Amino acid sequence: MDRSPTLTPETMLPDLQINNIIRMRKPHPCGGYEWKVTRLGADIGLECLTCGHRVMLTRRELARRTKTIFGPDSGNIPGDKHANSE
Repeated sequence: MDRSPTLTPETMLPDLQINNIIRMRKPHPCGGYEWKVTRLGADIGLECLTCGHRVMLTRRELARRTKTIFGPDSGNIPGDKHANSE
């Protein structure tokens, strides 16, 4: 009997696009919450917008860790302390 896990809406990611900005539930050790999507496939490539570190996460892991997804190259990330701080 096949006991593969059932995919629910909570475990699925909406359609991601390259350059989408993702806010994670927990901060990266550098203190940043926002990541840019750099690769799509079975694994998703992400780049930290604070320190530039790159990671690869499975779609399932990314769905679990994601808090919010913003449009490509979103300059107005709600709650971003660094937005327009020039």
